[in-house]
Amino acid sequence: MKLATIRGRDGREGVAAVLNGGRRLLDLGSAHGRVRGGESPALESMVALIEGGEAALELVRELAEEAPDEAMIDRSAVTLLAPMPVPPQIRDFLAFEEHLKGAFATAERLTGRHVDIPAVWYQQPIYYKANRLSVVGCDADVRWPAYAQLLDYELELACVIGTRGVDIAPEDAAAHIFGYTIFNDVSARDAQATEMEGQLGPAKGKDFDTGNVFGPWIVTADEVGDPYDLTMVARVNGEEWSRGNSGTMHHRFEDIIAFVSRSETLYPGEILGSGTVGGGCGLELGRFLNPGDVVELEVDRIGVLRNRIIKAG
Repeated sequence: MKLATIRGRDGREGVAAVLNGGRRLLDLGSAHGRVRGGESPALESMVALIEGGEAALELVRELAEEAPDEAMIDRSAVTLLAPMPVPPQIRDFLAFEEHLKGAFATAERLTGRHVDIPAVWYQQPIYYKANRLSVVGCDADVRWPAYAQLLDYELELACVIGTRGVDIAPEDAAAHIFGYTIFNDVSARDAQATEMEGQLGPAKGKDFDTGNVFGPWIVTADEVGDPYDLTMVARVNGEEWSRGNSGTMHHRFEDIIAFVSRSETLYPGEILGSGTVGGGCGLELGRFLNPGDVVELEVDRIGVLRNRIIKAG
């Protein structure tokens, strides 16, 4: 099942089921009112739907079967927001060894200094917490931060937590995943390079308005199937720049969930990013974005996340 958050032309936001390959959407709130009467708390937002668990998903399935045509909407008639416009939490990991090697190789070419991958990276998942208040969705413009000269995309897979848990064992972790989405962790590389010398961060290399892009929707775990067999592709202005596979993750989501939940509760709706797939950003390729570029990130069985880069002045 594919689930989206939409904004209609009247400004109303709601949760929708994605049908017909993304061309049609079922406004779940409208469908519930027409079929069942009244409102359902489980359909008030994506987080509410996730918190509703299997009962909420079964309600969505029933509405998809029963809903009249009046509750159906063409995708062109609404704006696709990020699946969760304000996620409870975002953690982004560095789970792909190939990406880390590629980034270090670029740094060595630029500085002449060789850096080995630190031993701790192999011993445990490494992550930072992103700005959950700076999130946009598919087709939104990404605004170039005024202080940056080098802007980059990052091709990532993200999982969404479905059920609350603490001290989750790796073998139980998959049951806590609601679904998956695409994450473009837009990065100001020059700002990031400077601040990382301070041994803390990243901060302004990642934290700017519109810098965290998710979408186009969430695909439930049962529909994705094996999350470690997904081809991942990035295109800029229609030209393929990057291609990788989720199966090359060194630290997988099960181990990530087990690590994060050590003495810390995970809540429904939290997002865990995989980090950039190997070769999945301009930094590794020695090429960067320009104002006006259109970036498309595509992941098998999920869809295409498309955004345009704009720069004031």
